Amino acid sequence: MPDYLELFKTNSCGKQNFDYLCTLKMQFATLLKPKKITDGLAQSEGCVEPFFLTKAPKMKPEIYATIIGSGSYLPTKHVPNSNFLERTFLESNGASINRPNEEIIRKFQQITGIDERRYVEDEYVCSDIAFFAAEKAIADAGIDKETLDYIIVAHNFGDVKSGATHSDLVPALASRVKHKLAIENPFTVAYDLPFGCPGWLQAVIQANYYIKSGDAKKILVIGSETLSRVSDPHDRDSMIYSDGAGAVVLSATESETPVGILAHVTRTDTIEQAYLLKMDRSFNPEDKENLYLKMNGRKLYEYALKTVPSAIKMAIDKSGIPIQQIERILIHQANEKMDEAIVTRLYELYGYAQRPEFSMPMTISWLGNNSVATLPILFDLISHRKLENYNLNSGEYFAFASVGAGMHVNALVYKLP
Repeated sequence: MPDYLELFKTNSCGKQNFDYLCTLKMQFATLLKPKKITDGLAQSEGCVEPFFLTKAPKMKPEIYATIIGSGSYLPTKHVPNSNFLERTFLESNGASINRPNEEIIRKFQQITGIDERRYVEDEYVCSDIAFFAAEKAIADAGIDKETLDYIIVAHNFGDVKSGATHSDLVPALASRVKHKLAIENPFTVAYDLPFGCPGWLQAVIQANYYIKSGDAKKILVIGSETLSRVSDPHDRDSMIYSDGAGAVVLSATESETPVGILAHVTRTDTIEQAYLLKMDRSFNPEDKENLYLKMNGRKLYEYALKTVPSAIKMAIDKSGIPIQQIERILIHQANEKMDEAIVTRLYELYGYAQRPEFSMPMTISWLGNNSVATLPILFDLISHRKLENYNLNSGEYFAFASVGAGMHVNALVYKLP
């Protein structure tokens, strides 16, 4: 780079020098500012002082969205794989499966890693357990609930009562949660976000926009689901699904250095992938009334391996943080083998043959896949040091990632304050 101080000294302070410095200013935006020069140079009203003779301005703090509290609700009903030994599983065309349930369950466990899952108690619905998680998150944050600007509830099926399959969506679950919390503030805006399994993370991304814009200071984001009530008992995939709820409180934090949410990426693919997850009839031809959650597992697996690693990489690259500094990948608990393949492929994109040990905390073996609730529950368990070998410490970086119905994929990079 040229020595601009020497160039300045060797030019006269007449019009030629002024024109010369103006040219430099056009090239370097804030290189120069009008001022009388007194620091070892000839004094002249027509001269200007180069930026390198002035004191660097102090950085102005920016607003970042940080998580200040979390909570979760894990149903008390434990459902081990052995509970499915007497289940009548059918093929999609209604035909019997010519294998014993022991073999079906053993293969299922090998692929998904699931040994048991949690089902919600009969007396509760989705908005109830969302409320339980919200109460814990608010208490953990230590805030006045009346100061919340938004309540966003991510879910996909609304309130489904025990023994039923139809969804109850009016009023919004977020309004029901606000009612249960007894929040009087009319400007605590409550709404739902149906976005497949990535719904909770997308709600966090929306909250980040509200906070960064200055429109909000505190936002409650909840992920709650009762998949056990919309799963076909004759479909082997029903063993994947479970129930649960998790919540976080995000707050506006002023900082001169980046903290909290640093970067995020979301994509939606619909041309060929829109119906990889959908509602459809039971495999039991006698059940002609109800709709259940169905998925094309093989194509979903292929889609996830193709899109999720690159989405996480985009978010990490966007944040400017080297992959070596990302301590944990908190990924949607969909399928153990699929999640392991996704994170391994992510590190391969950076030239690493293996992922670091303890880089990917998992709960699917004992909690199953509870959709939008997997990530907030995972974060809450780690935050409160309830997951062996995993913790999150101040100053560390980690990433969230999810994939699900839509098809949607999202990822987010976070620095713990």
